[in-house]
Amino acid sequence: MHKKLDNTTKGLVFMVLATFFFGIMNVSVKYISHIPATEVVLFRSIISFVICMVGLLIQKENPWGTHHRLLFKRGLFGACALVFFFITLQAIPLATAVTIQYLAPIFGSIMAIFLLKEKIHPLQFGFFGLSFVGILLIKGIDTQISLFYFALGLLGALFAGLAFNYIKKLSKLEHPLVIILYFPIVSIPLMTIITIFNWKMPTGDDWMWILIMGICTQLAQYFMTKSYKLASLAKIAGIKYIGIIYALSFGVFLFDEQYTFLTLVGMGLVLLGVLLNTFFNAKKHA
Repeated sequence: MHKKLDNTTKGLVFMVLATFFFGIMNVSVKYISHIPATEVVLFRSIISFVICMVGLLIQKENPWGTHHRLLFKRGLFGACALVFFFITLQAIPLATAVTIQYLAPIFGSIMAIFLLKEKIHPLQFGFFGLSFVGILLIKGIDTQISLFYFALGLLGALFAGLAFNYIKKLSKLEHPLVIILYFPIVSIPLMTIITIFNWKMPTGDDWMWILIMGICTQLAQYFMTKSYKLASLAKIAGIKYIGIIYALSFGVFLFDEQYTFLTLVGMGLVLLGVLLNTFFNAKKHA
């Protein structure tokens, strides 16, 4: 007889799956680097909009929510974060772009002081410093990254941190699918206006990668949500950062990317700082 998995084990499995699908999403975006990032975000938003609307209609939920100002800010900051992240994914080594994006929880924690009135333990500033030292090491060593794309990556993480705070605030006020839906509600008209002036029609395999990107994003979000429901943050928080292993592997074997030893050390410092802060927060709120 097969032993039934407990909720913690299921949560860990779901987080591994979520991280894997996010990794495939990143690869898909990288494969269509010839298509403007804003256009890729537009396609991703359309797919997300359709899936969320179908889900809300099936559940007979009001898709527009009630806290419109907060929902709009969540959508706007999320759209900005994704555009900047996709730009860096297309322009710099895959693992480097993912590592910079991992600063989002650090930025989120700092901004939570002002947005959510949360208190930060002095020890956490040490964790923040560790991650930023890693980022400086990556920028100083990795000649494949221009200052422009490095700055865009940081902006993407900053906006993602802002979006996380609004998602956290809305999680107790709105249906989860409504919170997700406001990303495409804001991004579709915004990206449509931008792409009108820079449109490039996808051809051939482009459509396959666009579809894979949209489906994998939804699957990743689904499995991540399931994971957080089944297991405590302290037990699963570190698992999602195995995404850097996927990013390094995909970058080396699929895109022939190379990383110096010091760049890898920098990535390690970023992850160490983020993980320490994540576990500290989980313990604090336990």
